[in-house]
Amino acid sequence: MAKKGKNYRDSAKLLEKGKQYDSAEALGLLCQTAKAKFDETVEIHIRLGVDSRHADQQVRGAVVLPNGTGKTVRTLVFAKDDKVQAAIDAGADYVGGMDYVEKIQKENWFDFDVVIASPDMMGVIGRLGKVLGPKGLMPSPKNGTVTPDVGRAVREAKAGKIEYRLDKTNIIHCPIGKVSFGQEKLQENFDALVGAVIKAKPASSKGQYIKSCVIASTMGPGIKINQAKLG
Repeated sequence: MAKKGKNYRDSAKLLEKGKQYDSAEALGLLCQTAKAKFDETVEIHIRLGVDSRHADQQVRGAVVLPNGTGKTVRTLVFAKDDKVQAAIDAGADYVGGMDYVEKIQKENWFDFDVVIASPDMMGVIGRLGKVLGPKGLMPSPKNGTVTPDVGRAVREAKAGKIEYRLDKTNIIHCPIGKVSFGQEKLQENFDALVGAVIKAKPASSKGQYIKSCVIASTMGPGIKINQAKLG
């Protein structure tokens, strides 16, 4: 087992063993315990009482965090005709068609964080499914990245839109900002994401929906949230 650093051990001492905190108290503690020399990312990990092996119990969607993620998001847009200019006007980093398909295929180019496409371009980028899919970059109507309004999708991505989805162990892992945001802005982002996850509860889900919730900074200890108060 890897040995924890002094800062981690000092931070862990501020937490009561086994205690589940209200989100406000937990986020306040997180800001105190983040001791790294860089601006740490704050992540949330939510374990749900669903079975992701069943299609009707998948939990997936997207939400725009009120205060963004603190990360500069690079967007690649597949579009043609008037939608090209709309994407450029919205601030897209890269806009094109087959030229970018070939660049990805031939050069293994991935200098982007979000891929957006107009519906009429899905035939073009369908051949990228095997490389974009495993990286979680394949555009999807479910998260709003396949849309006729590519300009709006670019603006939302730049503003801090994040996608959430279950992994194979029925846990959602998402960034909700940077430690430098402070407790208040992190709370707003936390509430937005948790609210979206609760709203996405499958109709077939029985019993307790949110099984556990933990927040942590990049180098800090996990802080347990009282999931009973989350809904």
